[in-house]
Amino acid sequence: MEYRLLGRTGLSVSSLCLGTMMFGPWGNDDHEDSIRIIHRALDAGINFVDTADVYSAGVSEEIVGKALQGRRDDIVLATKFFMPMGDDPNQAGGSRKWIVREVENSLRRLGTDYIDLYQVHRPSATTDVEETLGALTDLVRQGKVRYIGSSSYSGSQIVEAQWASRERNLERFVTEQPPYSILVRGIEEDVLPTARRHGMGTLVYSPLSGGWLTGRWRKAAPGAPTSSARPPARFDMSSPANQRKLDVVEELALLAEKEGLTMIELALGFVLNHPGVTSAIIGPRTMEQLESQLPGADVRLSAAVLDRIDELVAPGVTLNPDDNSYGANELTPQARRR
Repeated sequence: MEYRLLGRTGLSVSSLCLGTMMFGPWGNDDHEDSIRIIHRALDAGINFVDTADVYSAGVSEEIVGKALQGRRDDIVLATKFFMPMGDDPNQAGGSRKWIVREVENSLRRLGTDYIDLYQVHRPSATTDVEETLGALTDLVRQGKVRYIGSSSYSGSQIVEAQWASRERNLERFVTEQPPYSILVRGIEEDVLPTARRHGMGTLVYSPLSGGWLTGRWRKAAPGAPTSSARPPARFDMSSPANQRKLDVVEELALLAEKEGLTMIELALGFVLNHPGVTSAIIGPRTMEQLESQLPGADVRLSAAVLDRIDELVAPGVTLNPDDNSYGANELTPQARRR
C-alpha cells in the first residue's frame, strides 16, 4: 500500500481510503460482517477511513466505531456533516447551531473523543462560509477535531472558503472530497488544479462511478443498483447519456483485458495516477468486493493506456452531467437567466 501526504497537514494516508457508506441498512446490515471487512482493509494497509453522519442515519458511524476499538490511534478517521438528520429543519446544514450539536452525536456514535478530519458534506447556498468555518475553528481549538475539509465544492467555492479563512483568521479546509472516475472527469478542469494551488489534499469518491466501472453494467446485461443510496435516474439505461457510458464501458473492458487487468483495477489505477489525487475512496459492501478493489492500489498505467482512456473520455468531460454532484446550487434555475 502506498502512502501519500494529505495536503500540507504532514499526515500520511493510504492511497486507498475505506468508505463506509455501504455499512448499515443502506447496504450491508450485518454489523459483524461489516466489521470483518473493515478489519481486513486495515490489515491490508489502509489507514484512512471515511464515513458520514447521514450514512444509514448514523449506523455506519456506529459500526466504524466498534471496528476501530483498540486501533483508533493508528487510523486517520474522517466523517462528514450537513445532510438532514431528522424532520427538524435545523437538523442539517452548516450553521453553528447544528455543527456544535452534531459533532457530539458523531463523536458518540464513533466511540472516540476526536475526529481527525471533519468535512462539510455539501456547500450551502444559504449559509455564510464564515459561519461554518467559525464553528469548525472552535471545534479544532477545543481538540474535538484535528482538521477540517470540504466535499463536493466547485473551484470558486474552494477559493471563497480559502479567502474567508485567511481574512478572518479561521481554520482552513485542508482537503476536498469530489467525485472522480474515468466517466466523471469534470473536476479535472477546475477543482483539482484549484485544490492543488491551495495545497489541499484530495480524496475522491466514486472512482468506480457507482458500479459502472466494475463490469456489472454491460450492453448485454444491464443491471440495477443494490443500494437505496443510489439515485435511480443515474441508472436509467434508456438515457442517451447512459447509453454513451455503456459504449465507453465496452471499450474499457477490452482495454483492461489487453493490459491483463480487471476493469476495477483499471479504474482505480486511472484515478490514482492523477498528481492532484491523494486518495481514492472505495466503498465495498462485501468482502469479495473489497478483495477485488485492494489490488487497484498497486496498478501503474502506461502513457499509452492513459492516452487511450483520453480518447474514450476527454479530459475534463463528464459523460452524464447528472453524475457530477459537486458545486451544488451554482446552476440551479434561480442562478441562471432562465
